[in-house]
Amino acid sequence: MPLNAGDTGYGSVAGPGLSSTVGGSESAPLLIPEDEPEPIQQWQPLSKEELKLTAGGPGWKKVRCYLVLLFWLAWLAMLTIAIAIITMSPRPVVTQLKWWQKSLFYQVEPELTLEKQAEGSWGINALCDELPYLKSLGIGALILQGLFDKKAYPTNNATGERIGTLPQIQHLLAESNKAGLMVLLNVCDVDLLGLGDEAGNASKTSGVSGTVHHALRFWLEQGAAGFEICDTDAAYSEKTLLEWKGVFKEFGSEEEERIVVVKQTSDVLPLLKSSSHSNVTVVDVVLKSILPTSQHLLSSEEVAAAIETQLQTKEDDFWPSWTVGGKASRDLKNLLLVLMMTLPGSPVVSYDEDINQTPSVSLKVNSSHRDTNISLDVSKNEEKNRRLAVALFTSLSHSRAREKALQFGSFTFLPFNSSSSSSSSNSTLPSPPSPPILAFLRSWGCVHFLILLNVGPGLRPLDPAWAPSLPKAGVFVSSTRMDRMGETSLEALELRPHEAIVIKLFEAGSYS
Repeated sequence: MPLNAGDTGYGSVAGPGLSSTVGGSESAPLLIPEDEPEPIQQWQPLSKEELKLTAGGPGWKKVRCYLVLLFWLAWLAMLTIAIAIITMSPRPVVTQLKWWQKSLFYQVEPELTLEKQAEGSWGINALCDELPYLKSLGIGALILQGLFDKKAYPTNNATGERIGTLPQIQHLLAESNKAGLMVLLNVCDVDLLGLGDEAGNASKTSGVSGTVHHALRFWLEQGAAGFEICDTDAAYSEKTLLEWKGVFKEFGSEEEERIVVVKQTSDVLPLLKSSSHSNVTVVDVVLKSILPTSQHLLSSEEVAAAIETQLQTKEDDFWPSWTVGGKASRDLKNLLLVLMMTLPGSPVVSYDEDINQTPSVSLKVNSSHRDTNISLDVSKNEEKNRRLAVALFTSLSHSRAREKALQFGSFTFLPFNSSSSSSSSNSTLPSPPSPPILAFLRSWGCVHFLILLNVGPGLRPLDPAWAPSLPKAGVFVSSTRMDRMGETSLEALELRPHEAIVIKLFEAGSYS
């Protein structure tokens, strides 16, 4: 029997909602097709209007403009404040120093007689050989003593020097100029005003002998950079020194100015400026002694008292220069050198065998064998001391030439008390009081150098609260034994007997 296409049967599905009529059997397909994927939309940037709507409208644009304006106004305000701070802050002023203010002077008295030179004394020829070496030590000028001595030696009436020594002195001046060293001639206690007495007809000009003018011009032509006189000399007068200044102008230039150095022997030195000529200084350098003149060896207490007096004395309006002066123990030699090199002004160091380039040689006679043996008079200990002296001298001179604070920086005396000496803590017997530690500060801008001096024979630790305003850290620059190096803390520092220390201070954790 054939199938009825209209009946429900094989191949047809009758279900709810489906018609069983003819044609209704095909309304429910066997396979349901999947949904077609939506088309991919490509990215398109927002238009200007859409961006304004997204950003919040036109008001947001004004806010952004105000923020940018505020940023630039704040930046300009900070820049203005920074410029104002830099402009108004105190700045260290670099002082333009003249050659004699920057120089380290070396005072020597070479032996002029051939007899003494033959015996091994230090003569002009030996000094000429030492000139390059002295220059390497940091010495900038020489003060020659003993060239003019009318009382003990016959002199040349025209130039004033001892007869027979003129070629030696001329040679020394020429060699000094080649080595870059200035030379001053010491004429203390020399009757310069009477040099022309034997000339008879020498003309007088303004109260000063024409022969004196001739002598000044002669030595200036030979290359002398100036003269050293004493405050007790007859030439130390306003009238005479003004005439000397007039002669100096004929030879000196701004770079190589000729100068007058006055050695002060009295407590008060008058006549530093001309009363008749404003802004005219008749004296360029005043040489002062740290220690008073004494026939005996000064004790540690006397040395400490003299140093403290000098440190507390307010300097007048002139350029000072310092020399040791009185007699002190050899143990204090290096301490006094440190003091001279760090005080304001120009140091004047006297001749010192310890810094000679060539050790001294002496003749020793062996009487038992009747033969002469030449031996070096330098032991191992003396050679060690000589090397120490050279190292200390060079360290101080180079530090002074390099650091502006040591050249023209401000000076501040620092009085304080130190702790008791640890060496006497175990002793039950009372001991005499030891001189206190002396200290002062040399400053220029943010750079500070602390100089500590222990004149006494005992160990002296510092009181931790001795100077609360100073930085507690620093680095060693120099010391009398040249054995202190690297960083240090003032709170843990102890000064050994007769020790001087130079420390460059800085904030903890950073070098300045």
